[in-house]
Amino acid sequence: MRETSFTIETRWIKLVMSWVGIFLIRLMPFRPPNFEPMLATAMPLSKRFGVVTSFFFSFFGIVLFDAVTSGIGLWTLETSLTYGVIGVASYFFFKNRKASRTNFLAFGIVGTLFYDAITGLTIGPLFFHQSFMVALIGQIPFTALHLLGTVAFTLAFSTFLYKWVIPNEILQISLGKQKLQPVQLFIKS
Repeated sequence: MRETSFTIETRWIKLVMSWVGIFLIRLMPFRPPNFEPMLATAMPLSKRFGVVTSFFFSFFGIVLFDAVTSGIGLWTLETSLTYGVIGVASYFFFKNRKASRTNFLAFGIVGTLFYDAITGLTIGPLFFHQSFMVALIGQIPFTALHLLGTVAFTLAFSTFLYKWVIPNEILQISLGKQKLQPVQLFIKS
């Protein structure tokens, strides 16, 4: 007989805690528009939990927030899918790269520019009949704030989350020592 210890990592607790943290920050009064930690949180999660979790964490982060605050609409589909794609891209970016501040910042800046280009330059013209030029000019200060938020939250949270929160064993359930019987297969010839 061999003794072994079984540990079940409760990934969902970390994901829910992350969603709640993002949600509370996004609900803060007088917060500049798009000054939020979604991408700064999604990047370290993507490195640790993989492509599927990355997509759904990012996707549902937007869907749940819209459901509670502004309601679900066509913009929800576009913004949540765009964030989901960024979550997938984050996984592939960090798959063979170190989870460093420099890499988090590099991906965060590119991811923010991609998100704002896709959502900011299409939602206004498609849903609110703005001209492309009006959407572009209006997007410039919005993207500047979004980039400032991404940089600030990435510097403050991403490396901390990756090193201290995500691998934290306190958020795991251990089933203790179990005695295992060896499995034997008998094949008659």
